[in-house]
Amino acid sequence: MLMILASCSSNNGNILFSWGNSDTHYALEERPEDLNVHAFRYTAWKGEKISAEAVIWPEEAMENVKIKVGKLKNGKAVIPAENVEADFVSYVMSDVFQDGYGQCGFRKKADFDSLLVADMLDGNVRERLDSGRCQPVWLSIDIPEDALPGEYTGEMTLSWNKGKKTLPVCFKVADRVLPDPSEWKFHLDLWQNPYSVARYHGVEPWSEEHFEYMKPVMEILADAGQKVITATIMDRPWNGQTEDAFGSMVTKTLRTDGSWEYSYEAFDRWVEFMMELGIDRQISCYTMIPWNLEFDYFDEAQGCMAVVKAEPTGNEYRNYWGRFLSDFADHLREKGWYEKTVIAMDERSEDAMKAALELIRSVQPDFMVSLAGNWHESLEPELYDYCIAFRQEYPEGIVAKRQAEGKVTTVYTCCAERYPNTFMVSPHAEAVWIPWHVLSKGYDGYLRWAYNSWTADPVADARFRAWPAGDCFIVYPDGRSSIRMEKFIEGIQDYEKARILMEGWAEEGMQEKIGKLNEILSSFTYEEITDKGPEEAVHKAKQAISDLL
Repeated sequence: MLMILASCSSNNGNILFSWGNSDTHYALEERPEDLNVHAFRYTAWKGEKISAEAVIWPEEAMENVKIKVGKLKNGKAVIPAENVEADFVSYVMSDVFQDGYGQCGFRKKADFDSLLVADMLDGNVRERLDSGRCQPVWLSIDIPEDALPGEYTGEMTLSWNKGKKTLPVCFKVADRVLPDPSEWKFHLDLWQNPYSVARYHGVEPWSEEHFEYMKPVMEILADAGQKVITATIMDRPWNGQTEDAFGSMVTKTLRTDGSWEYSYEAFDRWVEFMMELGIDRQISCYTMIPWNLEFDYFDEAQGCMAVVKAEPTGNEYRNYWGRFLSDFADHLREKGWYEKTVIAMDERSEDAMKAALELIRSVQPDFMVSLAGNWHESLEPELYDYCIAFRQEYPEGIVAKRQAEGKVTTVYTCCAERYPNTFMVSPHAEAVWIPWHVLSKGYDGYLRWAYNSWTADPVADARFRAWPAGDCFIVYPDGRSSIRMEKFIEGIQDYEKARILMEGWAEEGMQEKIGKLNEILSSFTYEEITDKGPEEAVHKAKQAISDLL
């Protein structure tokens, strides 16, 4: 339902305080123009997290600035203040797309124009706001599952040393419930980098301090419905392509007598930590086919770390991995994790995959295997979790067949896709568009290679030496979310709401409603987003699931 209010902005005096458009990138030094008289456009569900964006434009400096939202009321029913959060949005340095350059590969900062982008959600207090600079504000409301349906109202208050202004907050809650994120069916697989957290905060990996710093970061991911734990079973599986190379969570030791010994202490602590947060559906272990085909171990005779370089078809490869896989499987069974663990590969060739699969099947025939990469018909039957690149297509009938077999079938984007994506300069609606596209294709979910592979100073500068700004991470240190992450969560919630409605309509024989939504879903294609951008399709789909309740 579209809600129009008589007045939802406050711009008298020298301070503009107004609702904005959460699809808009507000430039730091431009007076905001894309303003709204309402905060929320669509009916919310109980259990849903809804968001809106406001903007401040001071024509005089403001000191001791605070944003506060109190409880929200629907008659005698109340959504408590602790369910409502308002954050100032900080600007972070980004680069822009450059015609003639591919998105992937080494890039010099000097070759790319840069700008500050409002992205990081950064608390509700500012010591000072300078005149002539835009300050976005992000409002989030977690609607309780037991909220009374109806219209809720309240106020968001902006206060500073010389005054106070308010904006009305108002939205409608439907008598429908969105389940807890742990129960969402959307298979979310954003790869975590614990080593980035350790480096940024200057703590020892796997220390108590390390886990304390990781908790607020990974809680955001759990609240997004993440299903997969990213684990590394060898050193530098991606050859150290990020600011912080992934280490091995497993120590492999070649004893002086020629036997092998394996330690799983870091692996176990990491998996248990993530499972305690509610991320417990799948453990993806990278990898048996790294980019440089070098495999680490501790050489007891030499007293130092060593590597063996081996092709997947060679005997050294079989000796190294065959013994480990057998021991690893025993350990996983002892922990009760075997049935949810996959040996994961990333963008590897068909021949290399076949060699690795042959070895895995000879040692542990029922070990699950995953691949994020190109479509290969010969590999499909062997893969429990198959994820193909965005602009590729699964052959007709494959997705349904795999779902009937209880397998996971998803899609991914990376630096190669200029759109849709979650780069710093990507239109915000692209993050919402992606889960709608997943639904339109009937896929189980979405994968992206980097949740928190932070740059050297992510809170100030998202630019990186190899890919567009924002490619490496979508959240910030200390549990600070981003507009990009919040919009992506919005899209996942839309996926779940539409899925729940369509399943209910199918049970009730309401084919007309299914047909109407399917017609709208048909516009979530690469051709349509190329031609029209993401906003039109997203808002038509959102309006439909509000109207068809």
